[in-house]
Amino acid sequence: MTAPLIDPFARAITYLRVSVTDRCDFRCVYCMSENMTFLPKKELLTLEELDRMCSSFIHMGVQKLRITGGEPLVRRGIMTFFRSMTRHLESGALKELTVTTNGSQLEKYAQDLFDAGVRRINISMDTIDEKKFADITRWGRLPQVMRGIDAAQKAGLKIKINAVALKGFNEDELPTITEWCADRGMDLTWIEVMPMGDLGNEDRFGQYWSLKDVRKAYEDHYQVTDLAESTGGPARYVRLEQTGQKIGFITPMSHNFCESCNRVRLTCTGELYTCLGQEGMQDLRPAMRQQPDNDEALEQAIRAAIGLKPKGHDFDYSRQRADGQMSRHMSHTGG
Repeated sequence: MTAPLIDPFARAITYLRVSVTDRCDFRCVYCMSENMTFLPKKELLTLEELDRMCSSFIHMGVQKLRITGGEPLVRRGIMTFFRSMTRHLESGALKELTVTTNGSQLEKYAQDLFDAGVRRINISMDTIDEKKFADITRWGRLPQVMRGIDAAQKAGLKIKINAVALKGFNEDELPTITEWCADRGMDLTWIEVMPMGDLGNEDRFGQYWSLKDVRKAYEDHYQVTDLAESTGGPARYVRLEQTGQKIGFITPMSHNFCESCNRVRLTCTGELYTCLGQEGMQDLRPAMRQQPDNDEALEQAIRAAIGLKPKGHDFDYSRQRADGQMSRHMSHTGG
């Protein structure tokens, strides 16, 4: 391994999130517009280029690799990439290979993921009401996802459910979703909705349900104990004493977590975003494609990009509006 990646604020970058496609078989209202214009397939990094990119980051100290999208499992041939990354797990250079998915393709791919070395996955799921699920995902079908969860647990994958907290939508489901996760042995993390993408008719501030209020709702139903543990991500955790369950809170709006940020995000076209809540990015494709047999140029480009990582994001709802709005959709950067 070469010298580690250190940003201007002395934070070691050990976590890479890679969007392998901007396409998805759902159209969740806070993530995509209903009629999305997707990138031409020729603009996407090939699976071989994704391998080279990720391998370079791992060579420079990235220990956790999360594959995202869009929906990563709709990318044609994606299991070839997962199987290729297995070599870094076997060498010990990569500590964890994981996936964030909507669950729609798990019935097909859960066992393949486990065989490639994936041991835990995140499933984005904001409701367990079938009609509400169809409404918020526009194109999604809950029974398909439930079959995927069954397949994932049968394969031995540990599941964490990620739910975006949405005022007026899933407030009343907090106890129901929590008990459902507890019954299935799944952890649950709540995420505050972020002002990203062309809002159109979507009122981000109107959707915003502060996780301070979510926590209070838990305290109304359960005995809540703060946990000191961290998974290296932005979530803060509590334990519900009645169920023994771990509940996470990701709070980019009410309490940012930038001081401990250890991650960067690579898009499916090779753009490196060093902050989810800033527009700045560096295109790594030229360094990779102009010298296909020279990884040194690519590594220099990566280091230069990390050198521009900002201290934090500008998301803010405190003035009763969605400040820090990002023009790109969440699906572009991969969450």
